[in-house]
Amino acid sequence: MTAPDAVPGPIDTSRPHPARVYDWWLGGKDNYPVDEELARKILAADGTAVRGARANRRFMHRAVRTAAEAGVRQFLDIGTGIPTEPNLHQVAQGAAAESRVVYADNDPIVLRHAEALLHGSAEGGTDYIHADVRDPDTILRQAGESLDFSRPVALSLVALTHYLSDAEDDVYGLVERYVRHLAPGSFLILSQVTQDLSPEGVARAAELFRHSGTPFHPRTLPEFSRFFTGLDLLGPGVIPVCGWRPDPEDVTAQAEGVVPVYAGVAVKP
Repeated sequence: MTAPDAVPGPIDTSRPHPARVYDWWLGGKDNYPVDEELARKILAADGTAVRGARANRRFMHRAVRTAAEAGVRQFLDIGTGIPTEPNLHQVAQGAAAESRVVYADNDPIVLRHAEALLHGSAEGGTDYIHADVRDPDTILRQAGESLDFSRPVALSLVALTHYLSDAEDDVYGLVERYVRHLAPGSFLILSQVTQDLSPEGVARAAELFRHSGTPFHPRTLPEFSRFFTGLDLLGPGVIPVCGWRPDPEDVTAQAEGVVPVYAGVAVKP
């Protein structure tokens, strides 16, 4: 498990990183000119980008509360991103103070902020792993130092799978490997950019990401739904992100325009 005072590797400021682009869309300050440049270009090409980032964040809050209210007390968040309050552990421990949370991300700038992620409740606990989602053995082994995988865990992969390809990353097999490691009663929390709801804008955004060196793979409804094969989807099923068990703020946000992101939450039987 990474200590909060671990020394991060060098930060590559010559090319944008998705976590830092996302941070700019959320109004954060932990990004570089190269990230802001790409974030602005994508926003100009696809006006849904900021709405999508904010909607993703709110979905994570609602999904984590749903898992906590169902009795889950362990959370594994992969692709954590730069801390933006409330963070996942604040939501989980706000619902159940004894919740244990493990974060995992591969961006050195997130490692620099790991200490902020480690301030959890006295009753619960938070830890951080500096590792890539494509290395499930490392993540699951280190997460097992804090989490009991014989008991339910909520696995959060919010706004992550569209950076992984079917061919090079075997994204479906990768997600299945993580789910296979989870106990019955565990939750899978996913959101994913789709071309279904804004074809032209998402196509332009995807091309800009790829041109910057970041793979980007929007998926259709059937392609996204495939991640939940063998699991029990919670109502309302796979749906545009603002419509998944919306709070009043989400209902208001839907009036601002389309958000081309699907979301779903499922339980392992």
